[in-house]
Amino acid sequence: MKIRLEKTCDACPEQYDAWLGEERVGYLRLRHGVFYVVCPDVGGVCVYEAAPEGDGLFEDDERDYYLRFAVDAILKWIASGKPPVPPERPTAPNVEYEIN
Repeated sequence: MKIRLEKTCDACPEQYDAWLGEERVGYLRLRHGVFYVVCPDVGGVCVYEAAPEGDGLFEDDERDYYLRFAVDAILKWIASGKPPVPPERPTAPNVEYEIN
């Protein structure tokens, strides 16, 4: 099974769509030093997260390294039967607090 990555933005953020044939199976994004992968698309299940040195784009020596982990996480998500996207965010608890 081969995942095809389509780069949709070069920097700030560096991002990709992941495809298996004609089906979108993932969204990859690096912004502010956080790289994450969600399946099958934005708002989906986060299957991988990392903190590379690159801020809005990968350093040359880290792109291949992190993209391999990302594709592996997508393949594992597919193999697990594509768990559904979690439900909407629950309502916040009704509590009191103070910020100093």
